[in-house]
Amino acid sequence: MNSQERFCNSTYADQMHIAERELSAFIGAVTQLFGPQEAKLSAEDWLYESELVDRPPLSMGRNWRAVTVAASARLANRLAVAQHCGSVRVGRVEAA
Repeated sequence: MNSQERFCNSTYADQMHIAERELSAFIGAVTQLFGPQEAKLSAEDWLYESELVDRPPLSMGRNWRAVTVAASARLANRLAVAQHCGSVRVGRVEAA
């Protein structure tokens, strides 16, 4: 394996580690605040948003925080719609 391949593998591993930490922190917070059901939906949103990032997977400039912000916006939208319809669960307490 040449030095360029090692660099690419290292960069990829670093980006995966950063992405895993970002997703884990996001899902942990959503679980704590809104419960496991919203966390599951938010994880799906986060993964979807990560696919929309327009940089190559091995790019050093990948901005995982922007993915989290976009997934948070989806969560906020979902909660706003649910609240408008009178069926949102906030902090595990039913609000109507």
